[in-house]
Parts: sequence; C-alpha cells; structure tokens
Amino acid sequence: MSRGARRAGAGQGAAAAVQLLVSLSFLPRVVEAQVVGVLDDCLCDITSIDNFNTYKIFPKIKQLQERDYFRYYKVNLNRPCPFWAEDGHCSIKDCHVEPCPESKIPFGIKAGPSNKYLKVANNTKELQDCEQANKLGAINNTLSNQSKEAFIDWARYDDSQDHFCELDDERSPAAQYVDLLLNPERYTGYKGSSAWRVWNSIYEENCFKPRSVYRPLNPLAPSRGEDDGESFYTWLEGLCLEKRVFYKLISGLHASINLHLCANYLLEETWGKPSWGHNIKEFKRRFDPVETKGEGPRRLKNLYFLYLIELRALSKVAPYFERSIVDLYTGNVEDDADTKSLLLSIFQDTKSFPMHFDEKSMFAGNKKGAKSLKEEFRLHFKNISRIMDCVGCDKCRLWGKLQTQGLGTALKILFSEKEIQKLPENSPSKGFQLTRQEIVALLNAFGRLSTSIRELQNFKVLLQHSR
Repeated sequence: MSRGARRAGAGQGAAAAVQLLVSLSFLPRVVEAQVVGVLDDCLCDITSIDNFNTYKIFPKIKQLQERDYFRYYKVNLNRPCPFWAEDGHCSIKDCHVEPCPESKIPFGIKAGPSNKYLKVANNTKELQDCEQANKLGAINNTLSNQSKEAFIDWARYDDSQDHFCELDDERSPAAQYVDLLLNPERYTGYKGSSAWRVWNSIYEENCFKPRSVYRPLNPLAPSRGEDDGESFYTWLEGLCLEKRVFYKLISGLHASINLHLCANYLLEETWGKPSWGHNIKEFKRRFDPVETKGEGPRRLKNLYFLYLIELRALSKVAPYFERSIVDLYTGNVEDDADTKSLLLSIFQDTKSFPMHFDEKSMFAGNKKGAKSLKEEFRLHFKNISRIMDCVGCDKCRLWGKLQTQGLGTALKILFSEKEIQKLPENSPSKGFQLTRQEIVALLNAFGRLSTSIRELQNFKVLLQHSR
C-alpha cells in the first residue's frame, strides 16, 4: 500500500472514530430529548417537574418516610389470589419480607392510648367500634368526649363507595406490620410467566381497550399483527380523556416500579455481602428509545403524568391535615409534632406548584354518563388492587399493594373535593375520611414517584459518563 493510501486510510479511520465519538456522546441527549417538553393532557412541562421535585419535594418526602408514623405499614401478604392459582416466586432470597415484631411498633400506632375509651370498655359493640377507630391512628388522647363519640360515628361510616382499592383488613391475624425502611423496594429476580400474567391481566383486562385493537397494551408482551407503533397511539389519543388517563396512570406506575428496580439492582454477591446499585444496561433495556422501539420515553412521560396526579391529590387533601384535630399519633408527642410540621410543609410546597393537573376536566360531561364512567373507572382500578394479591414475590407484592393503594387514595381525594371543603375543624368528618393505612400508602407512594424522577436524573448522568 502506498504512503498516500495509508495516509488516506488513517484519515478515514480518524474521521470514523470522531464520528463514532460524536454519535456516542449524542446518545444521552437523544434520551433527554425524548423526555422533555409539555406533557399530553395537561399544561405542565417536564423540566419544571424535575426542578420542583429535586429542590423542593424530594429532600422533604425522603425525611418524612423515615418518620415512625410513615415507616410502619400494616399489610396482609397471605391473601390468596382471587383470579388464579399463584405459583410464581423470586430467584433470590432478598425478595423475602421481614415483618416487624409488635414490640417494635410505637404503641400509638398499634393500639392507641389504653385509656382512650374507658367509658365504653365493657360494651362489646362500642368496643369494636373503638378498635376500628383506633386503627386510624390519627387522633390522640386529648380529645373531648364529644369528639371521641363523633370519632366512633366516623368509624361506623361506610365509605366503601369512595374506595378505589381493595383494602386489607388490618384486624386479620394474617395482617402484619412491616418496617418499610428495612424492606426496601429493589430488584428481586421476579419475572417469567408469573410476572407476565400479573401485568397482562392489569393491561389487557382492566385498561380500557376495544377488541378492534390487536396490539397488546402490556409492554412485556410481543406485538401481534400490524397494529403497532404510531397507529396504537393514534387510537389511544382517540379515547376519551378519562380512559387515556387510566392507561397513563398504569403505565406510569409500571415505569416507576421498573426505575426502582434498575436503580437498586443486585450487581454482585460475594461472601454473602450483596452489592446493590444502578444497572445502566437494565435501564436501557427498559427505557432506551432504540432498544424499546420508541416505547421507553413514552413510559417515562407517563411516570411524570402520574407524579402530577398524585401531586394534585396532596395539594387537595391539605385542608384535611391542617385541622388542629388531626395528629399523626405514635405516642411520642414531640416527634408527632415534628412529623406533622414536616407534612404541612410538604403540602404548602405542593400547593405552590403552578401547573397542576385539572381533575375537573374529568367526568365533566352528561351527569348520568359521567357518573357511570366514574364508577367503571373506580371498579377497574379496584380490580387492579385485587390483582396485587396475585404477585408471587413477597417484596414485590408489598410494594405493589402499597403503591396501588397510594394511587387509589389519591384518586379518592381528587374526586372528594366537596366533602373535603366541608370538613369540620374540631371533629371528625363522616363525609370524608382517611385511615392511617391510606395516609401511609399515599405519602409513601408519592415518595416512590419522587424517587423515580430523581433516579431518572441520576441515570442521565451515568449514561453521559458511560459514553
């Protein structure tokens, strides 16, 4: 080969190397470019959410989740699957959930003060009502007798029509307290036919989809036929707002859970000491626009949409907690006051966000049709909460139930505006109520979304460094 040819070849090689470096450095920006701009069905942009979450919400919600009132969650992980015989399991020992001994639970959470209802201690029916009231864990022993009686009435009130979730019976012997800080959500190896069946049932049987659409809604399922890509989203945009919202909520929840698993992945296990951390390869498999054929960025946008929905719910429910009667009661007066102060600070931040989702745009048509659609919406979501009892991995089931219940509680709040506005200042309300279980699920579920968005920023940085 001549010297000139070698020079030309070297020049071409250098040019190719430069082009390769340019292409590789461009890839992270491609990911970012796919997840920016204004979200569909609302007037909020993603950059504003990122900044708001990073600088205002995430540090405070992380602190709140460490407070005793919010770290202990009572759940029944032994409820049988109501739809099929569950045979799934995880592939690593870390999917096990360690229940918290009763002795470790703050007495104000597990039982409330022993002298709270002494005057009715010998009346079985009233005692049962008191036990139901106790489990709410939101009222301390400084209440007047009149308020206590009102609280018992509150416990009797049947608000099942407002529930978007199938709630665990906290009085069941199978229900146990779990310390969420000691049982973090992370990769468990739970996959295969069992996991596929859960998500397939959620997407295909409970999201609103006509039979004329052949493309599976389940992102884990292979595409069928030619109804793929943009044609699917053209159909989705043709749905009414409420049905589009439903799909985006489920997709956003799925994306959030996947982000948690990618960010807290089992990287290696040596000498019995597992190493957990960010798995860039797994993140790309689930969200990269090329590897997911454009699906990944859409899933992440749905995560932001879900964040907005739960953020709006927190801003709407603030008056419920701002009342002096509400005390996040664990039995430690000083800690309880600090916890409520931190919670109210978070609520103030949520109310200051300038681009909230407008829930009034939903179920706003013909009254009869809107009522029917809202009930259908509620029942579909309630069914999804029941599917969580079909998850074969204990840790996945724990966090699936908590996040589903948190979203269900957020939906309950969004569609209870009139009842919240009528809340009495110094006595419990019969028209709107939240159990302690719902409160803990609501704030922890939003904390998970806040963490997801923060981890997404971390992955963007890691992708840039990996190039």
